[in-house]
Formats: sequence, C-alpha cells, structure tokens
Amino acid sequence: MLTHNLGYPRIGSNRELKKACEQYWSGKISANELIQTGKYIRSQNWQLQKQGGMDLIPCNDFSFYDHVLDMTLAVGAIPDRYHDVILNNSNHELDLYFAMARGYQKNGLDITAMEMTKWFDTNYHYIVPEFRKNQPFKLFSNKIINEFFEAKNAGIHAKPVIIGAVSYLLLGKEKESGFQRLDLLDNLLPVYVEILKKLEALGAEWVQFDEPYLVLDLSHKAHEAYKYVYSQIKKEFPTLKIMIATYFEGLRDNLSVATSLPVSAIHVDLVRYPDQLDDLLERLPENVSLSLGVVDGRNIWKTDFQQALALINKALHKVSSDRIFIAPSCSLLHSPCDLDAETKLNPEIKQWLAFAKQKINEVATIRQLAENKNDKIASEKLRDNQIAIESRKTSALIHKPEVKERVNAITDEYTKRQNVFAVRKEKQKKNLNLPLFPTTTIGSFPQTTEVRSWRAKYKKGEISAEQYDALLKQEIEKAIRWQEEIGIDVLVHGEFERNDMVEYFGEQLEGFVFTENGWVQSYGSRCVKPPIIYGDVQRTKPMTIYWSSFAQSLTEKPVKGMLTGPVTILQWSFVRNDQPRSETCKQLALAIREEVLDLEKAGIKIIQIDEPAIREGLPLRQADWNTYLQWAVRAFRISASGVKDETQIHTHMCYSEFNDIIQHIADMDADVITIECSRSQMELLDAFANFKYPNDIGPGVYDIHSPRVPSKAEMVHLLEKAKSVIPADYLWVNPDCGLKTRQWEETKKALIEMVNSAKEMRESIKEQVV
Repeated sequence: MLTHNLGYPRIGSNRELKKACEQYWSGKISANELIQTGKYIRSQNWQLQKQGGMDLIPCNDFSFYDHVLDMTLAVGAIPDRYHDVILNNSNHELDLYFAMARGYQKNGLDITAMEMTKWFDTNYHYIVPEFRKNQPFKLFSNKIINEFFEAKNAGIHAKPVIIGAVSYLLLGKEKESGFQRLDLLDNLLPVYVEILKKLEALGAEWVQFDEPYLVLDLSHKAHEAYKYVYSQIKKEFPTLKIMIATYFEGLRDNLSVATSLPVSAIHVDLVRYPDQLDDLLERLPENVSLSLGVVDGRNIWKTDFQQALALINKALHKVSSDRIFIAPSCSLLHSPCDLDAETKLNPEIKQWLAFAKQKINEVATIRQLAENKNDKIASEKLRDNQIAIESRKTSALIHKPEVKERVNAITDEYTKRQNVFAVRKEKQKKNLNLPLFPTTTIGSFPQTTEVRSWRAKYKKGEISAEQYDALLKQEIEKAIRWQEEIGIDVLVHGEFERNDMVEYFGEQLEGFVFTENGWVQSYGSRCVKPPIIYGDVQRTKPMTIYWSSFAQSLTEKPVKGMLTGPVTILQWSFVRNDQPRSETCKQLALAIREEVLDLEKAGIKIIQIDEPAIREGLPLRQADWNTYLQWAVRAFRISASGVKDETQIHTHMCYSEFNDIIQHIADMDADVITIECSRSQMELLDAFANFKYPNDIGPGVYDIHSPRVPSKAEMVHLLEKAKSVIPADYLWVNPDCGLKTRQWEETKKALIEMVNSAKEMRESIKEQVV
C-alpha cells in the first residue's frame, strides 16, 4: 500500500503567506521577497510530509491567492480588461494575478476584480473563471511545471495536483449568452496536453487531477465530457499515471462514469460518504488503483483507527494491497497546520484532536496497521487512539442534560413572528422613520493595527480591562460620529471589540474551545481561526448588550445590534461529529434567541442576525437539500422570531447563488436581507426579482473584498439596475459585506460615495414624482 496526500495548508505554520502578501500589496517588500516566502513554505511543507511518511507528496497545491485563479492564469483565460496590467508592470504575471483577484486602481487604470464564490460547501472562496464564446486558451503561466521541478530538485517524490479540465470549466461562468462552458473543451484540452508533456519530460510519474464535480448532480453532457477528456489524455500519455480525486461527497450515480475512465487510480472520500465503497469495489476495473480517503481533511477530530481499518480491510478483500492508497479524505487546505503549536488547550480536549501535521502521521500509522507488520510503535498508537476515542464518548465536558431538555421543549411557536411582513413593515416605518434608499453598512469597520494591538496587549495583561474598555469606547464613538457626519441612516458600532464574527460568540458560549494558532485560509490573505464545538452549547450571560447599548446611547439614529446566526456559527466552526449537525444548530439557535430578546429589551430597534453561510451548508446533492434547508431555516426563525413587530430583523448573505433556494430564503422571513451583488453587477438580484421576493432587500453596491474605490456613478448605475427589478420602497443601500479587512482611507471614500449615490436616487425619485 502507498500513502499520499491531496494537498497541504499553504498559509505557512505562522501565517507567513498572509503577512508577506499584505506587505507586498502595501509596497513594503519586493516581488522577489514574496516569491522567496512562497518557496520557503513549499519546502517546509514538502519536508514535513516526507518525514511524516507520505510516499507521494503533492506539488502545485501551493497558491499565493487561490488555486482556481492559478489555473485560470495557467491556461491564459485572462479577461480582456486586465491586458493593460500586463503592459504596465515589470512584475506583470504577479501583479496581473493579484489584479484579477483584488481589482486594480493605479497607473491610471481602474479595473474591477473577478467574481468570488464559495468552494463547494466549505468556507473557502475561489475566484470564478470568466468564459466567453469560442474562448481561446494558451499556456500563460508555468507555475505547475516550475513547482514540480522545484520539488524534484528538493528530493521530493512529487505528484502535481491540477484541477481537471471538466471541473475547471464547470467552476466558471459564461459571461455572454449563446454557448455552454463545456463547449470550450476542444479549445482548453490542448493546453492541458502541453502541461502534461512538460511534466512528463521532467519525470513526473503520477499526476492528480482534482475532479470534485464528479460527486455532484451532472448532466449527460458532463458525463460525455469526462469520457472525452480522459480518453484523449490516455491517447496522448499512455504511460503517465493519472489519478482522479473526488471529495466532499460520494460518486453515487456518477460511479459508472468514474470507473469507465482510462485512469490509473480513483480517490474517494470515505469520511463524507463511506457507503460508496461497496459499489465501487464491485465496479472498479482490475487495472485501476483505489485511493481511500479515511482521514478527515475537513475537521479536526482524531481519526478512529478501528473505523478506518474496517474500511481498508473491506477493500483488501476485493483489491490487492499494491492497488491501495491510504490518504486524507480531501486536501488538508481546510485544516489548521499543527496541533503541537497549541500549548493552552485543555489536555482532555486536545487528546481528541488532529491538525494537518497530525493527519499526515495518522495516514502513515493507518498504513502500518493495515499491513499487519506487528509494528510495536504502531500498535501502541492504536491503543492510545482507542483510549482517546472512548474517553470522548463518555466525557462529562460534552454532555449537558439541561441543554438537551431545553432543545426538546422547542415548539412551532418559537418560529413565528407576531404578524406577517406587510403588517410589520408599516409598524417599522413609523418606529424608525427612515428615508427611501436607507443607507447602512454590514457591521464591521476596519480593524486597524492599533485596534488589534489593544486586544493583544489586553490579552497579555499589558493594559487593564478598564484601559481596554476606554480605548474601545473611544473608537466606537469616533465611528458613530463619522457615520452621523456623512449621513448614514442606520449606524453600526464597528465591532472593534470582536476578533472574528464567529469566534467572538463562541468565546462566550459553553461548549466551545479555542486555539491559539488554528488558522485556515478563507480567501487570499484572509485567514480565520474557527472555534471548536466540542460539547452541548448554551448561553450563560449576555454577549453584545454592553457594546450595543453604549453605541446607541451616543446617537438618536438607530444602531444595529450585530449577531452571527446559528447556521453560520455552525458552518464556520469545527463541529462535533458525535451528534447530528441539526441538533447542534438548535442549541445555537436558542442561545442567539436569548441574546436577541435581551437586545430588544435594551432598546435596540434593529437587530442583524448574519447568515452568510446558509447557502454553503447545502448538501452537494440536490436530493438532500430539503432536509438541510428545513432545519437551517427553522434554526434562523427560532433565533429571530421572539421579538415584537416594531423590531426590525436584518440578515446578511454573501457570495452565494440564490436562484435554487430563494423560497427558503423568503421562508426565513427577515425584514431586511442584505446580499453581495456588486462583483456580479447585480446578476444575483435576478433571483429575488423573478421570485418577487416579498421583504426588503439591500443589494451590495460596492465590493469590499477589493481595495478599489468605486465612483458614485458606478453605484448609482447598480442601484438603477436594482430599482428596475425591485420596488424602490423595498431597497436598501449598503456595501457587499463587512469592512473589517479594509483600510480606513478607502472605506471612508467609498462610503461617502455610497451615501451620495443614495441621495441621488432619492432626488431622482422626487423628480419623477414631480
């Protein structure tokens, strides 16, 4: 049996990549210094995996921003608007790359970023490829080849990881009508062939093609596309070993297609979908190897070795050991780097966990145990593993009977507002007295180096609680006064006291534990440190009342109370796997409901319960959606429905396609929903317009994930597009998302333009009335 890994975290064990990218963007380091940081991280990752016992080690899993964007640059699918960036820059490939990811606003150019969306059902974001009819492709970036050569020179038995051609096209978007993106295969495939020729010439033995779309609902056309692509590759490269990697779900009805492909190995995710193994063993051709993903690449719980060995032994009854690979279920991109860096975790909880480095070691140990070599060290590891697994089943830290009783007492009344939206809207108009096109922001303001330093000093004991409190109050008051000055209608306090929109709440709820260094990449340089939900969740004290009440005391204008919703807390945490996720979500919903009711009692008239992760939580197969959506929507309604009609409930969603779940979004019954729309030029709004969405909506008018500042005219143009499909009386004006990661200079400029765009829309309505 061989061991291999599908991908390793690219951020560096100390977030070296984040720091280097942000320094490069701000002009503090050179392109060469950034490139050297990348080389250092790759070298460290390769050596760690080699020492950890991996027979095949991935290369090209590293990325400065996003692996899908890397592929877009590799195949030359560069939208025309970026061509001037190529001409104007000495570091043209690197700066072009970042311009496509983040937008570009210098040297007389003002270019928008490419669209960004969620990677399947994860919290990772990728840059969406843009395709046009008869799109030409050519080899533009040699990154795939260069990194294989780099690994080879470092003595690494490397396996290039490449997004498969079919999945790459399906990940993209047609930017004009009259064609389907799979029609571009004949144009794209020659570039893949050129890449493979170069890899083969350098001595590549194995190439991993990631084909995650093979676990989704696919059309007949997509099935035929897979057969065509891999038959062509086999024809061109009869001796090159190709592994197709699937993950996040099971092959199910795509099994016959996958097993018909002329490849050397198929990887399957047996953590997410172990039931596929029996059918796969029956259908697997005798000349195809099987890669068993038995170590969870997406969660942080220690693998149950006995469960993994049971799956491997089942495979060994049908497949010889030399045709078996042992691997994580998916890339370890979604896992923190190293549990050894955690020095403050409760030891009882820590023994239940494994991060990327530990998962590599688990794969190697499982292989040793599966081969029955009477390895004493491996046997001791099996014993220790079973002790940890059993202790988790019985720990008093996890199970709280009083929480379970409260969840069991939930009735349908918990999910109902007093009246329908039409009645509530009239009461809220009188209560809030807002103008047409009311302006607001999504919640957070820039967390400057200074604000972050206060938090760090407070945690280290360098400043007192009183000093920290006073500093935060000064910052909140500055934010309130500035919002009043520029004329924003519904204010926010800025969330300066919060480290992260999920972690902040988890720190105040029972059942959560936190890491010091458990960072994972969300997009680009944006890293998050997900909480770990290890046990039953309950709220024992107010979480946001103090800061919301203080902010509201400073102004006559309404200040939103800002909460993260139960589904998003669930999705953006590492969640316990010993009970259904729906059960944990109900516990979270009750905790948020209590906070909502306390905010209302404190005089907060508008409460926002953010649910950006509702869409990403959807199962990958449509047949499974309804079950998930029923409990997810119910959880939101439990959290939001206890308030009076006059209290306005907002929610926020970002980077999601809404067409196929619009009814369920309406069923959430938020008074106002704010959504990302600017990168898609209001395309996402079509779903709400076609559905005749009944409640208020705030389509984002500027992209906060890019540093460029849009003009008033640009925002007015987007609002006019919105007004053409949504009645003006139902429209709000806001950015796409929170502003935490932006700088104050660009934020202030953009929000002033946003307020002015709303004023122009109001004037336009007045003129039309006259």
